Amino acid sequence: MIAYVRGILTDKEADSIVVEAGQVGYGIHVPMSVLEALPPVGEEVKIYTHMAVKEDDMSLYGFLSREELAMFRMLIGVNKIGPKGAMGILSALTLSDLRMALFTGDVKRIAKAPGIGARTAQRLVLELKDRISADDVLMQPSGSENAAAAQTVPDVTGTAKEAVEALTALGYSAFEAAKAVKKVEITEEMSTEDVLKASLKYLAFL
Repeated sequence: MIAYVRGILTDKEADSIVVEAGQVGYGIHVPMSVLEALPPVGEEVKIYTHMAVKEDDMSLYGFLSREELAMFRMLIGVNKIGPKGAMGILSALTLSDLRMALFTGDVKRIAKAPGIGARTAQRLVLELKDRISADDVLMQPSGSENAAAAQTVPDVTGTAKEAVEALTALGYSAFEAAKAVKKVEITEEMSTEDVLKASLKYLAFL
């Protein structure tokens, strides 16, 4: 099993890259989110990988963080979701948006991914919703999908959840509410009302 590949990025294609490591060029399928975040060709990269083995094919799928890789493996663990479908989902949605969509049961948002219809999206929500916690959704550091950039945050999940509930009571979807609350830099001193007001300022610009 190849856990990750570290080497020089030598080529970029529409849905794949080549990384040279130890005088071997590894062809790796990557989602659009990874392509957009990669440095220019010629620079060093570290790609976390999953190897899919079939009777007539061996393919590597790569991501910039362990969290993205873990989500990919969760997705392909769902019945009838293969690597291609999982890559389509991770290309259409950022990791944080996908977590939010699963947690809030936003079937329509997931169904927008290429090759994923409403029924498949419903199956994904049904099987994965309980594996996404409020901490995963609300406390993921904004602006970074990389675990290396994660920062210690205060234990304010309860306040954040109360703010989400208040926003949904005002008519916002659970996805919109969770995304707005996630934008707020919540401190231990902030009340639910403080978080709610800050979240509404963000929603006013949507």
